[in-house]
Amino acid sequence: MFTDRRIERHQLPYFLKVFNSVTDKPIGFLGNVSADGLMLISQLPMMVGVDFDLRLKIPASDGCQQVIDLTACCLWCHEDETPHHYDAGFSLQRAPPEYGQLVEALTQYFSFQPMPASA
Repeated sequence: MFTDRRIERHQLPYFLKVFNSVTDKPIGFLGNVSADGLMLISQLPMMVGVDFDLRLKIPASDGCQQVIDLTACCLWCHEDETPHHYDAGFSLQRAPPEYGQLVEALTQYFSFQPMPASA
């Protein structure tokens, strides 16, 4: 049986919470991101066709947090495979440059990069 891993596994220490930027209360977790939107995983269904004020709190290496506030419209919502959880897709209305940097950083982190050729 094959047991040697050829690709390093990247284990995330925790899920990135998504907050309501008005109340600062958590509403779910980031499922995935793109330049134009995101998927939210929550314990409650989201209202489709409604704009939400969302907040991401990104941990920094110095122990501080970077806050990214977004306005996004919920395009769809359906029950997740996990019982009592819902997936919702959002289209971003206004995203600051920091969101684009987050998308780029996550894309780089989770992409297979070619190894530099050895001399």
